[in-house]
Amino acid sequence: MNISLNKTKMLLALLILLVIITGCTTKNPVSSNENQSISNQNQSTASKTETINETSLEEVTNIPLNPPVEYDPAWPDRAVKSFRGHLVNSCAPDELRDQATTLTTSDGVYLSALVLGSGNKGVLLAHEQGYSICSFLDIGTELADNGYLVIIPEYRNHGASQKIQVNEHIELDADAALNELKRMGAKKVFLAGASCGGTTAIVAGVRQELPIEGLIILSSPAQCSNLDAIPSVKEIKAPSLFVFSPGDYGGSIEKHVRQLYQESGATDKELIVDESGYHGTDMYHMGQDGDVLKSRLIDFVKEEFK
Repeated sequence: MNISLNKTKMLLALLILLVIITGCTTKNPVSSNENQSISNQNQSTASKTETINETSLEEVTNIPLNPPVEYDPAWPDRAVKSFRGHLVNSCAPDELRDQATTLTTSDGVYLSALVLGSGNKGVLLAHEQGYSICSFLDIGTELADNGYLVIIPEYRNHGASQKIQVNEHIELDADAALNELKRMGAKKVFLAGASCGGTTAIVAGVRQELPIEGLIILSSPAQCSNLDAIPSVKEIKAPSLFVFSPGDYGGSIEKHVRQLYQESGATDKELIVDESGYHGTDMYHMGQDGDVLKSRLIDFVKEEFK
């Protein structure tokens, strides 16, 4: 009797243990709400990733992507590095240094340049010899704020650009800047330059592919170093503005600018006589009526790009 009872108790205990083990190893079904929650979580994560990628791409698109290069700058005491490692003239304010890039000319010279703004309307601002990117920085930033893609190259042997033995073939610096405008998305271009910068803008402008929308010349000689701008200015049909100041370089600059104006291929062209007595961008930086001239130049670009 006792043995039979004990066997019954053992069988009952084994049955209870089997039920417990079976219950512990059975997977609970996932409810439809939980499935939906997991699906939403995955979609949310993917959406966030796509947004981050799109934002990053958008930010990068507005910044020139040329890699930085190590070289000896022409003016070491004026050259600083941007956060991406590009050399840039210290005259550029901190908030614009991130827009610095390094250009390489066809003869292998490294140039520091600022690329400002965005869009498909490109503007080249070429400074005079002995000056820097900052001679055109005020006009460049205003044009960029108004929807233009502006490049201001610093020419060889100037500022944060490369120091080389002989200061020749500066027209190749304008070539490199115009090539960069095209690479950044410009579909047409406005040419502007001061002194020999204007000479190079004319020469380089007619041998690149983008349609020329206009030309501004400030105190530019018809001939500079090995360059002769007369044959090239004859090919520019776009509206053109030529500015000089009497007495500049003993009157020789007036003679050159008048010659460029006379030989210009544009039917819509104007010759402006600035009475300040200054040269190049100094006419609007230092002249008594400089603000008026500066506004005239900016308005001219806007009018021709409509």
